Amino acid sequence: MDLMLYPIVLPIAVGLLCLAMPRRVKGIVERTALIVSITIFGLTVFLFSQKPLHWMWDANRFLRLDNLSGFVLLAVGLFGFLIVLYSIVFMRDKIYSNIYYAYLLCTIGIASGIVLANDLVLLAVFWGLSGLTLYLMIGIAGAGASAAAKKALVIVGGADSLMILGIAIVWFLMGSFTIDRISLPVVGLLPVIAFLCLAIAAFAKVGAMPFHSWIPETAEKSSIAVTAFLPASLDKLLGIYLLARITMDLFIMDKTLGLLLMIVGSLTIVAAVMMALVQNDLKRLLGYLVVAGAGYMVLGLGTGTPAGIAGGLFYLLNSAIWTACLFLSAGAVEDRANTTDLERLGGWGPVMPITFVVCLVSGLAISGIPPFNGFVSKWMIYQGLIELGRGGDGLWFVWLVAAMFGSALTLACIIRLIHATFLGQVARMPDEVRDANSEVSPSMWLPMIVLAGLCVVFGVFAYAVPLKHLIIPAVPGVSYLGFWSPGLATLLIVVGVLAGVVIYFVGRASNVKESEAFIGGELLREGMRVSGVDFYRTIRDFGLFGNAYKGAERSLFDIYDLGGRFLFYFVQGLRRIHSGILPTYLSWMLVGFTVLLFVFMG
Repeated sequence: MDLMLYPIVLPIAVGLLCLAMPRRVKGIVERTALIVSITIFGLTVFLFSQKPLHWMWDANRFLRLDNLSGFVLLAVGLFGFLIVLYSIVFMRDKIYSNIYYAYLLCTIGIASGIVLANDLVLLAVFWGLSGLTLYLMIGIAGAGASAAAKKALVIVGGADSLMILGIAIVWFLMGSFTIDRISLPVVGLLPVIAFLCLAIAAFAKVGAMPFHSWIPETAEKSSIAVTAFLPASLDKLLGIYLLARITMDLFIMDKTLGLLLMIVGSLTIVAAVMMALVQNDLKRLLGYLVVAGAGYMVLGLGTGTPAGIAGGLFYLLNSAIWTACLFLSAGAVEDRANTTDLERLGGWGPVMPITFVVCLVSGLAISGIPPFNGFVSKWMIYQGLIELGRGGDGLWFVWLVAAMFGSALTLACIIRLIHATFLGQVARMPDEVRDANSEVSPSMWLPMIVLAGLCVVFGVFAYAVPLKHLIIPAVPGVSYLGFWSPGLATLLIVVGVLAGVVIYFVGRASNVKESEAFIGGELLREGMRVSGVDFYRTIRDFGLFGNAYKGAERSLFDIYDLGGRFLFYFVQGLRRIHSGILPTYLSWMLVGFTVLLFVFMG
C-alpha cells in the first residue's frame, strides 16, 4: 500500500476496531489510540519531507501532497497526537471513552483524506464524513451537548449541500473533478455561484459569520478535549485549507470576490470579539475568540496579495496552536474547579502554575503581543492590507482598522480571562487544593507546554522556521514592506523584563509603606471580593452596542435560529393550505396546471 494511504486508512481502521475492544481491559483503548496517533504524526513528518507526492488510480491523481497541503497535514498529525495524550487523563473513567477514541481516530483519518484529496468528489465524501464525526464527537458529552451537536450538524451539513452544488457546477464548466487540472475564471453567473457555494462550506466549517453560532455553543456544552480538537484546531485547519485551495488554485479570483472575503473577515473579527467581551463562561468566551480568529484568516486570503495570503495561512497555523492551548488550559481548570463560570473562579494561578503560564503565553499570542507568533502573523496580514492599498484599493484602511481594533479587544478579553481565572480573589476552591499544588497530571500539561512553546518558537524564529519551511513555499512572491527583527525584539523585551525585576527587588529592599486598599474610593473590607467578570459590563449600556447585544440574546444574528423560525412559519402556512377540504385541493390543482401550461407554452 502506498504510504500516502496510511494517514487515511490506518486511523479509521483502528478507530473502528476501538468500538469492539472490551472496556474491562483497562487502558487498552487509550494505549492503542496513543500508539496510532504517534505513528500517524511520525508518518506525516516523513511525508512532509518527501513532498511533492501523488497517488494515482486508473490514470487519475486522486491524492496529492504539495506545499499547501503538506503543512496542514503535518498540523493534523500533531494535534491528533497532542489531543490523544491530553485525553488519557482528561477522559479517565468516562463511560464513553471507547466511543470517544474511536471517533477521534476516525476524524484524524478523515481529515487526512480531506487534505490529501486531489479529486473534488473524493473531497466531498471526506468532507461529509468529517461533518458526521463532528456531530458524533460533540454529542458524546451527554444530553446537554445534544442540542449543540444538532446545531453544528444542521449548519455544517447545510453548507455541505451547497458544496456539492458548487462541485457539480465546476464539473459542468470544466469537465473534470481533478483539482490540479482546474483553473476556472470567475466570470459569469455560474462560476460565481460555484465559488460562493464552496466558500460557504469553508465559512461554516471555520465558523465565519453568519455561520458561527455552533462554535460558542459547542465550546460551552461539549467536552473541552473535543472543542480543542475540532472547532479550535482541526475544523479551522480544514475550513481555511479549503478556502485557500479554491482561491489560490481552483478559481482565478477577481477583486469583487476578494472584497466579499474582506467584508466577511472584518465583520467576523469585530462582531466576535465584541461578543467575547461580555461572556461569563470561560469556554464560551474562548469559542467567540475562535470565531474572531477565523475572520483574520479570511481577511488575509481576501487581500489577494502574497503577504496577506501568507499572513492568513500563518495565522491559520498559529491560531490552531494557541486556541487549542487555551482550551486545554480551560480544561485543566475545569478538571480542578469543576466549573468554567468566571464568577466562581479566581486565585488558581498559585496552585496551578504551569497551567497559568501556558494560558498566559497563549493569551498574549492570540492578542498579537510581540515576540509571540500572533504578532508576526497579524503583522503580515497588516502588510498585505497596506500592499493592497498601494495597489489602488480605497478601502484598505477600513480593513486595517477592523483588524487592529479586533486585536486590541482580544487583549481586553484575555486580560479579563486571566484576572478572573488565575489572578483574582479566590471565589470557591476545594479545601484539599487550597494550600497545595493542584497542577494537573503530566499527560495533560505536557501538550499545553508543547503548544505554548510553539507560540514562542514560531514568534522568535518566525522567519527562520515556520515561514521559511511551511508557509513561504506555498505562497511564492512574498515581500515585506516593513522591518521586524524577532530576535532583536526578543532580546530587548527580555532585557526590559529583567530590568523591571531588578527594580522590583531593589524597591522591596528599602522601607515599604503598606496601606489599605481602596476600590472606587471605598475601603476594601474583609469579605469583599472584586471580580474580573464585571470589567466590561458597562459596554452593554451603550446605545448602539446595547441594542446589538439584546439582538444577539434574541438570536437575531443566529442563522440556525432564523432558519428554524422561517421553517416554522413555512410549515404553518402549508398546514393552513392542507385544510382537508376537497374543493380547496381542486382549486390549487387548477392553479398549478394553469401555471405549468403557461410555462410549457412559453
